[in-house]
Parts: sequence; structure tokens; C-alpha cells
Amino acid sequence: MLTLMNRATSVRSRDSWLARLSLAVALTLMAAPAFAQGGGAPRRNGPPAAGAEGVSPGEIQRLFDAYVVMQAQDQLQLTDEQYPKFLARVKVLQSARQRGLVDRGRIIQDLRRLSDANPIDETQAKNQLKALADVDARTANEVRDALNGIDQVLDLRQQVKFRIFEEQMERRKVELLMRARQANRQRQANP
Repeated sequence: MLTLMNRATSVRSRDSWLARLSLAVALTLMAAPAFAQGGGAPRRNGPPAAGAEGVSPGEIQRLFDAYVVMQAQDQLQLTDEQYPKFLARVKVLQSARQRGLVDRGRIIQDLRRLSDANPIDETQAKNQLKALADVDARTANEVRDALNGIDQVLDLRQQVKFRIFEEQMERRKVELLMRARQANRQRQANP
């Protein structure tokens, strides 16, 4: 009976995390049109003011990363010995992926700016394309190394479950973003 109660508490806790994460995504997406319409630039120092600018995309990613770690512990049935090692290595994986996304996004922005120029600066464009290839290669290597590190902590069954779990989490993240965008569109259509 106690195990059933613990499982129910765990499900409520997970649902609460999902609800908070969904709200954070929705708030961020609702704030985006204000920025695009000249409502202000995001602050660079410190967290956003509550209610003023919504939640930053970085904060959403941190919330989702924390949710992933919390769910992984349950899904993979990590032992007390495995968990601290797993946690450290998952943070390395998450950091490698996030760093790759940020670097890639910056280069894509530069390429977008270059593509608008007429004529295009061929030297800069070639340099940025090379930088993009370098970032993609570096990120792939860092992610591969991080996954190998995680695999060292997990047994074979847990490794398999972790790969499946990661795919499920990525799908959930996409679903949350889609729901938040739909809610934002509905809010804009019905002010």
C-alpha cells in the first residue's frame, strides 16, 4: 500500500513539473511577440523580472533538464551508488548539447545576416560555413563522449532504457512547445 502511495505521489510530482514547465514555455512564447514588436530586449544580467518578460528560453531548458534527470532516476531505477555518477555525466551531456545549440545558433544568425547582403561576402560566408561544420563536429564528439561516460555508469538494460527515455523526453519537449505555441496563437487571436 505504501509503495502504491509513493508511486501516486511520484506521478503527481511529475505532473506538477510538467505543468510548471508547460507554463514556463507558454510564458516565454507569449513574451516573444512583445520583443519582436519593439517591446524591449531581453535583459542580459540576472533572471527575468516576474511577469515582465516571462521566462527565458535558458530557464525553460534548465527546468526541462532538471525534469529529465528526475524522471531518469525513476525510469532507469538507478541505485544510490549510480545516481551521483549518472547525474554528473548527464549534466556533461546536457551542457555539450546546449553549448552546441548556442554556438550553432550564433553562426546561423551570422550566415543569415551575410545572406541578406548583396553581393555576399564570399570570404566571410566560407569562414562561417567552416565554423558551422567545426561546431557540428565538435558537438557530435562531445555528445558521443558524454554518452560513453553515461554508459560506463549504467548496466546494459539501463543503457537501452536511457536511449529510449531520451527519445521520449525529446518528444515531450516538442509537444510542450507545440502546445505553448498553440495557446499563444489562440491568445493572440482572442485578445
